Amino acid sequence: MNLQSVLLNVVRVGDLTIKLPGGQTLKLGDGSGPALTARITSNSWAARIATNPGLGVGEAYMDGGLVLEQGEISAFIDLIGANAEFKKKKRRGPIRRWLRRTIREANNRVQSLRNVAHHYDLSYDLYRRFLDEDMQYSCAYFERPDITLEEAQLAKKRHIAAKLNLQPGQSVVEIGCGWGGLALQLVEDSDVEVDAITLSIEQLKIAKARAEAKGLAHKARFSLTDYRDLQGTYDRVLSVAMFEAVGRPNYQAYFDGVARLMKDDGVGLVHSIGRPEPGVTNSWIDKYIFPGGYSPSLSEVMPAIERAGLIVTDVEILRLHYAETIRHWRVRFEAARADIAELYDERFCRMFEFYLGIAEQSFRARRQYIWQIQLAKRVDALPITRDYIAENERAFAKPAKRAA
Repeated sequence: MNLQSVLLNVVRVGDLTIKLPGGQTLKLGDGSGPALTARITSNSWAARIATNPGLGVGEAYMDGGLVLEQGEISAFIDLIGANAEFKKKKRRGPIRRWLRRTIREANNRVQSLRNVAHHYDLSYDLYRRFLDEDMQYSCAYFERPDITLEEAQLAKKRHIAAKLNLQPGQSVVEIGCGWGGLALQLVEDSDVEVDAITLSIEQLKIAKARAEAKGLAHKARFSLTDYRDLQGTYDRVLSVAMFEAVGRPNYQAYFDGVARLMKDDGVGLVHSIGRPEPGVTNSWIDKYIFPGGYSPSLSEVMPAIERAGLIVTDVEILRLHYAETIRHWRVRFEAARADIAELYDERFCRMFEFYLGIAEQSFRARRQYIWQIQLAKRVDALPITRDYIAENERAFAKPAKRAA
């Protein structure tokens, strides 16, 4: 099938003009939304996009094979998302699906280290230009629509701490710690001890330095450790924005590990990007952004939790919070684009713009959301109503508590 046939079949809504290499112009969509004009620069790029649009469009934008002559990349991505429902899903047999998933998401220790380095070992100077001051690289919690990104990320940390129902002196293990901000917040606000792990060498250096600077290295301990190698038992087991890197073949081992690490009266919380039904990771995202990653539906996760002997004590779905988080990141990235281009190059900037754009769009179009699953071994490990969560959040927000 040639590109013209693909485009006519897929683009049903929007206002898109495509200039083809031979001089032909296609007018696509129903005329709704902002007018967009894109030019495809060669026949080879036209063939690559036609053969695999999910991979080819992103690659063409990155490498100059697709040039926007009218409109913004965010509007172009919105148009792609709006037409996604018209794409025919490729039917694969169960054996083929299983093989593809097993290979791509195997994520053994060597693969996991390599996959994490691909994204998280990028320059700290890159991330500090578009994240909040605490370097939170996960979904913020917008208690009100008018708060800043910094306020929303602080609210996220309070929300998680409140669900853990922490008590002074308790032990916490954090599986996937980023640059250390959440672990340090828990130590400061709740007077707990945290063992936090990562597979990112760059993040580990920053997290350790932050703990030393705050004089908290004895209570917030960071290490380069695979979750499968963790030992000991803890009062609280926490994982934020790491589960997406586990891979479906490893779900049982992961939750068996959570159960093994959790004391009998302990509590766990897993925060992850999810989807409303089982699916596949976008091929461009898998190749360029998060190799080996997969955002699961709840139906794919719950059986492993049950088999691990854990009780689901609370589930919360955060719907548009990540869309708003990414919108803030995208605006900040654009404001710092010239500096980022000096760190890397124009191709990298176009890649990251495309990534942030399709990520935001996927949350706005209801193809992804955040789920937080609270876990325990005992039915009496937590209060029997959810009132304690709001009470804990209010306590964390008090100036006296924050200064403690």
